[in-house]
Amino acid sequence: MEHPIINTGKVVRQIVIGQLQGISESQMDIQPKGFNNTIRWNIGHMVYWMDKYALLSFGSLSAIPARYEVLFNSGTKPSDWTVVPPSKEELNERLAEQFSLLAELTPAMLEQRLQTLFEMGPFRFDTAGELFNFALMHEAIHLGVVLSQFKLIQ
Repeated sequence: MEHPIINTGKVVRQIVIGQLQGISESQMDIQPKGFNNTIRWNIGHMVYWMDKYALLSFGSLSAIPARYEVLFNSGTKPSDWTVVPPSKEELNERLAEQFSLLAELTPAMLEQRLQTLFEMGPFRFDTAGELFNFALMHEAIHLGVVLSQFKLIQ
């Protein structure tokens, strides 16, 4: 039986990929009033942080271009971009690649203690599963933002 965290990761990522299909390339860069970022930024932010959380949780090597950090790290925004962001197609490919990596996770991997304790504000993560579960919550939050933005721009 598959571990619930791994299953949730696959479900959330499938929803993200599915929702992205209905968004046009031009809609990716519309910034609705009240939002600091765009759909492209939120999708890229999910890709960037899933890559980082996989590194921190499982020691996975980064599989994204270095420019993703300056585009999609926390605190960045499209109005500050000085490099061309990835296309919708590239972001979709990255989402799919990361989905494939989810299929390789095992329950034993989730139980492993982190090499370095990870703290974020008042939150503390000791195991790969704890941190990876947080990564899924983070992705779901940004999925909600994407869905809200898409509703507003339609």
